[in-house]
Amino acid sequence: MEFNIFGLIFVVAIMIPNIIFAIKCKDGFENKWSNKLIETIEQVGRFGSITFMIINFPFTWFGFPSDEAFALYLIINSLLILLYLALWIILWKKDNISRALSLSIIPSVLFLSSGILSRSILLILSSLLFAPSHILLSYKNSTGG
Repeated sequence: MEFNIFGLIFVVAIMIPNIIFAIKCKDGFENKWSNKLIETIEQVGRFGSITFMIINFPFTWFGFPSDEAFALYLIINSLLILLYLALWIILWKKDNISRALSLSIIPSVLFLSSGILSRSILLILSSLLFAPSHILLSYKNSTGG
């Protein structure tokens, strides 16, 4: 098992605005669309993606094929994090489809690109569960179901 400090930093960075939101908006948000199967798939994908961004398990993670791939990982993830944080700030008071989609697509791309670049089978699989279910739930909740 190998610990990925960069993965931890990226996960913490995307969690910060979510934690602030949870503290400031104690009631959270109104869940306008409920689908237990999709919600379960999203949660499995979310926790798997977070875990496999931080911890690499032997025989399921093959590392970066080159220094360039690692540099690309750092650059892409840093840019995605900056964009995510900027959109949280810009769209803080908005409750619309643009906010919902942008704030669900960016972490989805972050997890999937991280899995591909680091050649992590478990991260790729988790992100493939997370991305479509998270984007669908965000879209449905922003449009009222």
